[in-house]
Amino acid sequence: MTDWARLYRECNAEAIAVLGSLRPEQLGQKVPATPEWTVLQLATHLAGEASDAVTGRMDGAPAPIWTARHVAEREGRTAAELTAEMRSTEAGVIEVVAGNERPALVWDRSVHLADLYEALGLGRPAEELWLPLYEAVGPWRLAGLPVEAPPYELVRAVFSRRSRSQLRAANPELTDEQIASIGVFGTRDDDQPVPTG
Repeated sequence: MTDWARLYRECNAEAIAVLGSLRPEQLGQKVPATPEWTVLQLATHLAGEASDAVTGRMDGAPAPIWTARHVAEREGRTAAELTAEMRSTEAGVIEVVAGNERPALVWDRSVHLADLYEALGLGRPAEELWLPLYEAVGPWRLAGLPVEAPPYELVRAVFSRRSRSQLRAANPELTDEQIASIGVFGTRDDDQPVPTG
């Protein structure tokens, strides 16, 4: 069984490290996977979802109204304030996800870490920070589909981080219905940055 607590700690630590290393103009960059948010606004969501999980304030999750509240309530906060909040809730999140074999909060932290990497042109996060998601969700979402791609690209597709055209280019034999069945959050039409190497 995957050690989801360890994965959360490692993804959280890496997200905090990335956010803490950025210049103001980088914090203002758009994150293509979450096109309504800047990097700093993505950090407000990371802080907000962890706080909500610890306090039990999950009404509306995971809908856009819930994530929009994270951004609105933390408007004007600095990256340092947001990463301090992310640190302060880590132990509580670990308690919340304990024993859960499908911990959406852990998966979300890993997915958004990759979103940050891709938005900032940092390549891919270390394999141990995303491969457990592929191993947990890939077989469930991709069973019986004729998909051919590296595991990183498949996990990004499963979490709706690749467009229809990107999926079709990599797997021309997929039908529209098969493409629509891959992404947990549905299909998207905006091509995403794909790390090279």
